[in-house]
Amino acid sequence: MTLVLVLRRPAPVATPAAPAAVAASAQSFQEKLNQLGQPKTSDSSAEEVRITPDEINAALAQAAGTLPTSGSAPDASMEFPGPVPSVKDYQVSMDGDLVRGQFVTQIAGKDVYLTLAGHIGAKDGYATFDATEVKIGNLAVPASLINDVLQKKLAEQRDQLKLPPNVKDLKVENGQLVFVEK
Repeated sequence: MTLVLVLRRPAPVATPAAPAAVAASAQSFQEKLNQLGQPKTSDSSAEEVRITPDEINAALAQAAGTLPTSGSAPDASMEFPGPVPSVKDYQVSMDGDLVRGQFVTQIAGKDVYLTLAGHIGAKDGYATFDATEVKIGNLAVPASLINDVLQKKLAEQRDQLKLPPNVKDLKVENGQLVFVEK
């Protein structure tokens, strides 16, 4: 029974968008990242940059090469130490203050779905993630069993979680990812 639950396809966490909408969302994501990277002027009133789940999903699709780039793409030069599991699909959704991600990978030739939900934050200039829900396929796994391993893995990838110097906080609020500038 456990094997059936692990291999069973769960409900998607996000609905697919039309290609034109995905391209527009990817462009909007890039513009917001550029806005974050620019120094703040004294007459600038924007203290937060809000990114929607559609923009994040579009940026992930663009970075994975499933969306044609329009000249400006998220930084594809990031290198992961060690072997990287082959992730076939990514989906991100946000509800209230929770972020939920669903990833598909292959294990022993079978598609396996991993769904993580939790809280995103910032501490000492680095992004943090505390899992509150974990599912493998349709099998719920106690987050307390996974969180220690997840925190160790995030600590190994700490350099990739460094926030830009002008960002003081990161959170999910009202279903959007919010970067709070200094």
